[in-house]
Amino acid sequence: MSRKLPHPIPYQGSKRKLAPMIHSVLPKTIETFYEPFAGSAAMTLYAAHHMLAKRFVIGDCLEAIIELWRSIIESPEETSSRYAAVWKGQCDDNPDYFNIVRERYNSHHDAVDLLYLICRCVKNAVRFNSSGRFTQSADKRRLGMAPDKMADAILGASILLRGKTELRKGDWLLTSDDARPADLVYMDPPYLGTTIGRDKRYHQQLEQDRLILGLEAMNRRCIRFALSYDGMTGDKEYGPPLPDHLGMTRLLLHAGRSSQATLQGKADETIESLYLSQNLKAPEKLALEQPKSLQQELAL
Repeated sequence: MSRKLPHPIPYQGSKRKLAPMIHSVLPKTIETFYEPFAGSAAMTLYAAHHMLAKRFVIGDCLEAIIELWRSIIESPEETSSRYAAVWKGQCDDNPDYFNIVRERYNSHHDAVDLLYLICRCVKNAVRFNSSGRFTQSADKRRLGMAPDKMADAILGASILLRGKTELRKGDWLLTSDDARPADLVYMDPPYLGTTIGRDKRYHQQLEQDRLILGLEAMNRRCIRFALSYDGMTGDKEYGPPLPDHLGMTRLLLHAGRSSQATLQGKADETIESLYLSQNLKAPEKLALEQPKSLQQELAL
């Protein structure tokens, strides 16, 4: 396995870039690491790579994502072969190929079709309508992750997670309801700005009141948790801070220049919030920067 951390599912908003900063404030001893809003499971992959926990639980309300992770972990060679077959189909000079695969996924919810759509769609930004249908369009500038690169990423993820990962489908409160004080629950739910109003982009929405009730329940159970939730890019804020009565510490993670701002010729920086539960020790600095070594790596 290569030194580079494998990421077979290139979700927009993945915490790949922020993982080292998040890691720096997590407890040193974790029995089970839960990620109930998994998506690309970026933090689980990072935690497994750095041996932060003995066991991992990946959960998501989108069943096809969980089936995709099952396929990646348990059948990496077959998954890579199936992805290659779908990916190569777009090379037949059929301009409607992406839409054909999208319609096929919306009818049958095949996990490998979903992987192709995520890799090929605009900005890897998954979008669903109110009926649960995948609606994002193809990015015409690229073809998505090439099969050989995908095969390496799938095999690497399988090696990291096989034999120590449980996969769960369903609501985040249910998929993490057996967490204990010795565990850690890392949550990266949809921001408020993508849950209300016209910009509803995820498979299932999360109203802030319900999130707060869930966090209150975790506090009563003495569960350690870290929550990525709101933030800002330039003058645009993603949502108001969560209420003080939860007893959390809010850290500001400086994620670097926004890729969208770069495309527009701007220099807006993305700042994301990370909330630590009241039973986690807060660092002295409440604003964290990316390590210079990581900035150089990401610039390559």
